[in-house]
Amino acid sequence: MQQRLLSALRFPAFLVVLILLASACHRPQTHSTETRTTATPAIATAPTANAPQPTYFRSGSPVTSILQDRAGSYWIGTDRDGLFRFDGKFLMQWQEKDGLCNNQIRKIQEDQAGNIWVGTANGVSRFDGQAFTTFPIANDATMAGNLDKEWKLAAGDLWFPVGAGLYRYHPTMPMMAEPASFSYLPLPSTPQRINDSESASSPMSPFTVYSSLTDKSGNLWIGTQSLGVCRYDGKSFTWFSELGLAGPAVLALFEDKAGNMWFGNNGAGIFRFDGKTLTNLTAEKGLGNPEFMKGTGVSIMSNPGTMARIYSIAEDKDGNIWFGTIDAGVWRWDGTTLTNFTQHHGLDSDAIEVIYLDQKGNLLFGTDGGGVFVFDGNGFLPFELR
Repeated sequence: MQQRLLSALRFPAFLVVLILLASACHRPQTHSTETRTTATPAIATAPTANAPQPTYFRSGSPVTSILQDRAGSYWIGTDRDGLFRFDGKFLMQWQEKDGLCNNQIRKIQEDQAGNIWVGTANGVSRFDGQAFTTFPIANDATMAGNLDKEWKLAAGDLWFPVGAGLYRYHPTMPMMAEPASFSYLPLPSTPQRINDSESASSPMSPFTVYSSLTDKSGNLWIGTQSLGVCRYDGKSFTWFSELGLAGPAVLALFEDKAGNMWFGNNGAGIFRFDGKTLTNLTAEKGLGNPEFMKGTGVSIMSNPGTMARIYSIAEDKDGNIWFGTIDAGVWRWDGTTLTNFTQHHGLDSDAIEVIYLDQKGNLLFGTDGGGVFVFDGNGFLPFELR
């Protein structure tokens, strides 16, 4: 199926209002029972140089993931419109009919060989520049049980949250006979970590995984539905659940330049772990959203002035930490002062799904309005396709 060159008229701008359940669910992945891989050609013809190009990026659904690869191309994942790539000249799009396994993008990663891996709502697609290879996700309920002995960490691993665990892609390593593998690892359960009425293999169990991150030391950090954050160091699992971290889902994980870990919770706000002490910055600054935490109903309106429902975290080139919320814009923390930015500063939505620092030091913000914006030091400008 051909790549489709986009014109500015093909995807008009409109605001998507995201309705989230008070249980803090964040679009968990669905499951397929297939485990085979398939390769689908993704490029048939190149776009023509005189084809019209949009001036700014705009999707018809929320922007959920951003990656700049080693070659400098930008990859942008959306909630319903599939995958986009801007190579500096042309904006391309792939959807299911073009070989992508699902149009709902969760996470984009690049492996050591330069392949692009796309985690979706119904499988993982690998793009080698010519074709998509699809890794459908298996039904984790069929894999329930204590597979703790299978857990391991290695350089080059890629992790994809699915249900109450993660898929691990382990690449073929040079000078080693071990083949590449793609396997599912459920989080190990204990009587202290699970309610008798719930199953660790249930799609909505407290063990459901929403985020993952490998830190500079090689530890794997895992954000869960209602158990807080888990750290796996290659030998054992350590859980962090104090100060309200366990409860609402942990949707964002980030490590700053100083080695501090930041956890974004969809209700209890932003947490920092400095290696010894866990603190809740939202509670310290009095920026919580108690009505959401009470579960009084589904909130679809903005909650200005709050920093409780965190969906994204990043650090800029100056060392400021940014927190994207789903209902109150984005906050900048300089270590002393918090500054809030909203639609009044140029954003098309107060729901910030992803924040990404590119190779030039630009901070990019993907919104529920379908746009990507760049912070210019004072406000936000649309991401130019040039």
